[in-house]
Amino acid sequence: MSNAKERMVARAARELRPGMVVNLGIGLPTKVVNHLPADFPVCLHTENGLTGIGPTLPADQASRNLIDAGGAYVSTIPGSAFFDSATSFALVRSGRLDLTMLGAFEVAANGDLANWKIPGKFSPGVGGGIELAQKARRVAVLTTHTDRAGNPKLKKACSLPLTAKGCVARVFTDMAVIDIAPEGFTLVETAQGVSLAEIIEATGDVLHVPDTELPNF
Repeated sequence: MSNAKERMVARAARELRPGMVVNLGIGLPTKVVNHLPADFPVCLHTENGLTGIGPTLPADQASRNLIDAGGAYVSTIPGSAFFDSATSFALVRSGRLDLTMLGAFEVAANGDLANWKIPGKFSPGVGGGIELAQKARRVAVLTTHTDRAGNPKLKKACSLPLTAKGCVARVFTDMAVIDIAPEGFTLVETAQGVSLAEIIEATGDVLHVPDTELPNF
């Protein structure tokens, strides 16, 4: 990962609190586990049937049968538990997740999320995204601020097929931390070396900026 993405993931890891049950979605969110202290008391969940996830491992050190929902090799910790997909999704659908962190193609100013399908391109399916986005008590997104062509991913309205409506509470990008407030996108923190003007230009809708000095990450 680039330094900017690494800082974004490290900042997102600070969102986790002791005692939480947290799902880390496919892509950038799965890397959050590698930025947690070894003894941090949080229960990480993956929808393919595991709670109690330790750091990801290289292939030569991993159990080839132990992967997360994105196919990355993961480790266990004391207290880890394995179960079938029905039990795993029952945990999700019954609202037992305090937080889920998901990737995104687009996030709208009202909290709508599009993260599973770009028309015309192959998609393996929505997976657990709909349930996670609808049922977790809090939804955070980790994504680059713009796509590879430089187009904003944070938009007034999503143009891609929706995963869930009005679900996103906070967005972590390589440029900023942004909350979804009643008035729309609201700047919370800025990344090191990124100016306010750059963040505003890269955001596809009005960005509300508090009058107070904002912290960096």
